[in-house]
Amino acid sequence: MKDGFLYRVSLRLFPLLFLALIRVWFATCRVRIHGREHREVLAGADGPAIGVFWHYELLPVIRVLSHERGTVMVSTSRDAEYVSRLLVRLGFETVRGSRNRGGVQALKGLIKALRAGRNVGLVADGSQGPARIAQPGAVLLASRTGAWILPVISSCGRYKRFRSWDGTILPLPFSRIDFFFGEPYRIERDLDVQGLEKERQLLEEKLNQLYSQAWRLYGKNEH
Repeated sequence: MKDGFLYRVSLRLFPLLFLALIRVWFATCRVRIHGREHREVLAGADGPAIGVFWHYELLPVIRVLSHERGTVMVSTSRDAEYVSRLLVRLGFETVRGSRNRGGVQALKGLIKALRAGRNVGLVADGSQGPARIAQPGAVLLASRTGAWILPVISSCGRYKRFRSWDGTILPLPFSRIDFFFGEPYRIERDLDVQGLEKERQLLEEKLNQLYSQAWRLYGKNEH
């Protein structure tokens, strides 16, 4: 059963156990921050930011940015309930939605958070992909609220790559993680459909340029 006893128990235990595990696991890794000045610029900026990243890097992003506070969009899928509860344990707020279910309501929740001055985290290629193809959500939010867009990309020397649509990575113990902040930028307010599509393509290009830069450190074209 979807809401059976074992599922309910796992929802309670998983966030606690996984949080303890990733803290120990990632404590062995060496993190090197690139573009720190871009993140620091936003600390004194007028208005909140939308941190945008690819789905494959969800685990290192959660760990490296665990000291941040903000609102994160999480899919409505059953499995994503674990991620949502983990993020809440780390101090984030979550809104639930995806491209095919609850997306409009989730975007309204993110707009509300941004207008209240809270930073927002958003997976650029969504919960279903295609991988490293930007969905319009981030630029729509930025255009409606005037928030900054902050590209975020990570790479690492040794990792496990899962056989998922996005190739999710888990950095291995004692590996190095390189974490890149791109230059933050704003887009025009209240763009029309054509303007949003142009900005969506630009965001995709910025993220993939940063992605290439990050993985070239390890002699790779992709993860």
